[in-house]
Amino acid sequence: MRSLPAAVLVGGRALADLVLPRICGGCGVPGAVLCGSCRRLLTRPRLAQPRRHPPGFPPTVAAGAYAGPVRPAVLAFKEHGRAELAGPLGTALALAVAAVLDGLPEPRGRPGPVLLVPVPSSAAAVRHRGRDHVRELADVASAELRAAGVPARTARLLGRVSGRRVRDSAGLDVLERRANLAGRFRALPPRTALPQGSRLVLVDDVVTSGATLTEAARALRAAPDVSCPRADTPVLAAVVAATPRRVRQPLPVTGPGAFTVRG
Repeated sequence: MRSLPAAVLVGGRALADLVLPRICGGCGVPGAVLCGSCRRLLTRPRLAQPRRHPPGFPPTVAAGAYAGPVRPAVLAFKEHGRAELAGPLGTALALAVAAVLDGLPEPRGRPGPVLLVPVPSSAAAVRHRGRDHVRELADVASAELRAAGVPARTARLLGRVSGRRVRDSAGLDVLERRANLAGRFRALPPRTALPQGSRLVLVDDVVTSGATLTEAARALRAAPDVSCPRADTPVLAAVVAATPRRVRQPLPVTGPGAFTVRG
């Protein structure tokens, strides 16, 4: 349950959205939460390829590049209280999930549900922001996927290890980031048994070095009896945006049903 101060904070932001003129979270143009031009930058799914590919980094698709107007849009949602951006950014995340699932081989039987596993923020970060922003993105993405005919839901299968202090990653190199994040996450037992054939997709807002997703995937794989219905269940990942490495061709989005990015 959200604490009273956090609820008041979120309610105040919603009221401000009604009173103050809306501007695009990406480019600042008046009239839209995220304008059409900025939305189109998040309809170009691509493989996320960190500069130094960490061992164990899961197959990851981003809806767009973490550059240009996309960067301020994500930061506005994450750090500056623009909670209404969960709609378009969550829709972009759904597109990335659809693209990464398209890379899986065709299942022999009826495929199980798609479980979106949010990478958990620290308790301090949630208190500071007044909300769990990755969980919000996952919930929007799940709803978009269901509307497109893909059985999907948010699954809280990861938690933070209590008492594990993590340094600010700013200024750390790749190896230092990995060491800093080692043991950061733990698998949580699902409330009910996961259906056979479930597909696990880690979700986050942005991937840069890949250290966070690598450690989160490691935690899920380390406890297949808790998080996975089968030990060989693949762990995939999808994010809103990835730090660009080089120019690459967007991935075609096909798979179960036609997926349309909605505003």
